[in-house]
Amino acid sequence: MLLENKVAIVTGGSSGIGEAIARLFSQEGANVVVCGRNFSNAKRVAAEFGNQGLAVKTDVSSESDVKHLIERTVQAYGKIDILVNNAAAILPKKIEDTSIEEFDHLIAVNLRSVFLTTKYAIAELRKTKGTIINMSSLNGLIGQKQNPTYAATKGGMNALTKALALDYAEDGVRVNSLCPAGVMTPLLEKWIQQQIDPEVTNLELMRMHPLGRIASSEEVAQAALFLASSLSSFVTGVALPVDGGASLGY
Repeated sequence: MLLENKVAIVTGGSSGIGEAIARLFSQEGANVVVCGRNFSNAKRVAAEFGNQGLAVKTDVSSESDVKHLIERTVQAYGKIDILVNNAAAILPKKIEDTSIEEFDHLIAVNLRSVFLTTKYAIAELRKTKGTIINMSSLNGLIGQKQNPTYAATKGGMNALTKALALDYAEDGVRVNSLCPAGVMTPLLEKWIQQQIDPEVTNLELMRMHPLGRIASSEEVAQAALFLASSLSSFVTGVALPVDGGASLGY
């Protein structure tokens, strides 16, 4: 097993990509801390893993919640090997239709959360020569119409990933980000339903990907497993597209 006896924190681990990552990491031998604002869902996922699972209710934009998450993980398992910053929110609006409060909320959930988790987990990750995986987006590499604030948070995440990779390379801590395009998650389904014609939007999303379909959460989880494991032991500071060719732009 690729992650035997490792301890992984997965934010936003109670649904979608996060749930798929938590499940795969557990299958590969890790103890997995599933955190999210929806505590009942987090408990549901963690319960699948028996003693290898722990649910912690966490608002990743809250400093006190993040500090509690790190402390609870170390209390339960004694260390942290892997931090997956997966929790996210979206805001499909043009900039002139976006309120300052909405902008600040998205920055807090998508970007400040990475600052907070890294700030409070890095001492433990140094001890284990661990790894951080930030769940970014293809939007953070190439942008997207009517989604500027979300793209800004993910672009910021990619820049932060590269800077952190430099800062902590001497400690043996690797930091990478994943940049999926379309992934069929509850978050994407919600966004599709918010469009003028959801059926047409769904077809357009499939056509955006040269492979002709939208990814599954499990496919993104496999990429996360690669970055979390020794298979990527010489990979750091990378923003890895998992996009079915969508970034090629032809």
